[in-house]
Amino acid sequence: MTHRWNLAPPQPLLAGQLANQLRISPLLAQCLLNRGLVDASLMSGFLQPRLKQLSDPFLLPNMELAVDRLFRALNSKEPLVIFGDYDVDGVTSTALLLEFLRALGWRVEYYLPHRRDEGYGLSHEAVENCLRKFPVKLLLAVDCGSTSVKSIAWLRAQGVDAIVLDHHQVSAPAPDAVALVNPRVGRAAADATASRAASTESQRATDGQELCSVGLAFKLAHAVLKRGRANSLPVAADYDLRPLLDLVALGTIADIVPLKAENRILVSAGLERLNTTQRPGLMALKRVAGAPARLGTYEVGFQLAPRLNAAGRLETAEAALQLLMARDQATALPLAQALDVQNRERQKIERGIVEEVLGTVQAKFKPDTDLVIVEGHLAWHIGVVGIVASRVLQKFYRPTIIVGGDGVQWRGSGRSIEGFDLADALGECGDLLVRHGGHAMAAGLSLEPAKLESFRLRLNEVAARFLKPAELQPTLALDAEVGLEEMTLPSLMHLEKLKPMGQGNPSLRFCARNLAHQRPLQRLGADKQHVKMWVTDGAMTHEAVWWGAGNYSLPVGRFDLAFTPEANEYRGQRSLQLKTLDWRAAPS
Repeated sequence: MTHRWNLAPPQPLLAGQLANQLRISPLLAQCLLNRGLVDASLMSGFLQPRLKQLSDPFLLPNMELAVDRLFRALNSKEPLVIFGDYDVDGVTSTALLLEFLRALGWRVEYYLPHRRDEGYGLSHEAVENCLRKFPVKLLLAVDCGSTSVKSIAWLRAQGVDAIVLDHHQVSAPAPDAVALVNPRVGRAAADATASRAASTESQRATDGQELCSVGLAFKLAHAVLKRGRANSLPVAADYDLRPLLDLVALGTIADIVPLKAENRILVSAGLERLNTTQRPGLMALKRVAGAPARLGTYEVGFQLAPRLNAAGRLETAEAALQLLMARDQATALPLAQALDVQNRERQKIERGIVEEVLGTVQAKFKPDTDLVIVEGHLAWHIGVVGIVASRVLQKFYRPTIIVGGDGVQWRGSGRSIEGFDLADALGECGDLLVRHGGHAMAAGLSLEPAKLESFRLRLNEVAARFLKPAELQPTLALDAEVGLEEMTLPSLMHLEKLKPMGQGNPSLRFCARNLAHQRPLQRLGADKQHVKMWVTDGAMTHEAVWWGAGNYSLPVGRFDLAFTPEANEYRGQRSLQLKTLDWRAAPS
């Protein structure tokens, strides 16, 4: 797949001034400018994230109402149930709030829905089952509930108050919860006042708009702790929230939310906790995953998170939650091992469906008219359709929705590309769907199988109004054009001040011009799918590796190379390596 190279506009004068002010390299200053940080103060805060920079949790919409209702429950010794979700964000949110609220004196139970039997989120069936098991008058829904108008109306009719703590799209009308703590609730008002100068506090409040649910759970815990200390709640005085940050980092990285603003602060602090955690469940999880001693966002996202997700994808997330709450290794290790087995089963199911879907789409794909890919089959497991959608999107670069069988209704997940808000698009197809929700880049839905084709046609009509032809080719955003002499291990260590990297703060991507092969390239791997090259500009040579090059055409003659610089360790030696992203012929 060819990319459109999008080189960030170089700003040498401004980058040089800021570099002098902050005592950083001009290249690092340029990378910070590329990430929207336009002055020394913003850059300094980004490079040195601190927990004290977090905004007041009570700035979040309806946080005051949520805390009021929770303290009413505490004061009257009223029990409550946390209704969670089955992905990593939902499970870590549930674990965090269980640990925190129980420690401060609340009587708390939890309920996790079964993906296949009860469906996604605060479904009516799941809510009824929850109350049958825990007949309470207060339900705290985490990572779900923002579109559950009917279920929350039913709860109110039963005399049950609902607090919703969520970051997904909010329906119109919004559910009639006692408190809907969702950063999206305040966006319309924020947009209306965008032209007016914002105060520092109101500006910082917008930082919470990209928090996922475990980040919101931490903010709720912070708000409750502040109220508890103000009310002289005995346990609150000495309670330390910071040990909960390992869960926050895990859920935030797994949910692929932008790692900037408050998320960057929470993940930076959380990774430090995660690397030294004494939580038995996480220690066991790291062990079975074969994780390195030092974890970064990659290891969390691709080694720990998939194993925690596996349980909820195939059945129920109960084992994942029990692992996070385990009190000793004797309990934790068997749970972690079972999740590892489930993850391998998930991978096998996923591979089979991916092969089937790719074959089906490849046989009929028309690039000019197929703007959105929608495929469904009764036999496809609903627990892995989201991952399958991601794989199909990577192959064809189209918004993709994959739907699996689930009785009289099929359920599915979608992934999108830049320029196409999937949640909004599903809203325009609401009459064809039973349920839908999510956000711009990922969403879920359920529908009747007979309406699948009508849904595909409608969604493509919506896409035709919004997607431009150029947006159907993936863009490769590049931070700067560099010379090979600029790429050294010391310079790489300096650039790593940008960590943690992820969504919203991508890995460094550079390009070097007019290179050639210093010696013949070499095929690697059992299937010879990878390629090692030695590229030179005539003065400097670097080793470059192209993972998954497969049958793609390889650089010949003089060429430009797009790459990410990485440190490679082999037999105790550390060297710089260029991870190849793309290449193109150098202009003659």
